[in-house]
Amino acid sequence: MSFVVVIPARYASTRLPGKPLLDIVGKPMLQHVYERALQSEAHAVYIATDDERIREAASRFTSNVCMTLSTHQSGTDRIQEVARQLGLLQDEIVVNVQGDEPLIPPSAINLVAHNLQLNPDAGIASLYEDIHSEQEYRNPNAVKVVTDLQGYALYFSRSPIPWRAADATEQSFGKRHIGIYAYRVATLDSYVTWPQVALEVSERLEQLRAMSHGIRIHMGRASEQMPAGVDTPEDLEAVRAYLQASLVAR
Repeated sequence: MSFVVVIPARYASTRLPGKPLLDIVGKPMLQHVYERALQSEAHAVYIATDDERIREAASRFTSNVCMTLSTHQSGTDRIQEVARQLGLLQDEIVVNVQGDEPLIPPSAINLVAHNLQLNPDAGIASLYEDIHSEQEYRNPNAVKVVTDLQGYALYFSRSPIPWRAADATEQSFGKRHIGIYAYRVATLDSYVTWPQVALEVSERLEQLRAMSHGIRIHMGRASEQMPAGVDTPEDLEAVRAYLQASLVAR
């Protein structure tokens, strides 16, 4: 299996300015993400940024840094520019790994790339976990997805979907979308030419733009529990504590 990982990294963050460069047990967060991605089966890992501070920091641990335009509205646009810079072929696979996922399992990266390769009708592949908490089910920050019997996404929403009847006996409340994506380069090239669609704006979910244009998204169940990313100061401290404890245990 051949695929490339691209890690989009922006300096701006409302709650955590300079988030990719924040120190976690002696390394910037971005380096932790990069090193996790290197443990996957990807034949190359690149960092994509429009910020000189991130480029300078990343250059201390890799030469695979791609400078991109500062006008991109999403990580998907940034990844497409990197694919174009690298001259990737239309059928090649690119995995988007977020720069604030310092604990991402390499197995998840492999799985999403593998699933896209195995499903030629899909232009995108992603992952989900079962929801077992009603609080998470009703939390708009937890994106829900419903799928067909072949595992293709039917819809994504911040609302609780599917609706559960009062006497429902399912063991889970639904499926929570995990924000890791594998794309075919041809899909990326088409995606960046499309304007936003009403559903995308309403839900604040850019994958709905692709679905609105007929792109099929394959959803696979994560093979292991996915650690949370870093969005808040509390998240940052939790990751620091976890990795510090891991170092002590060695």
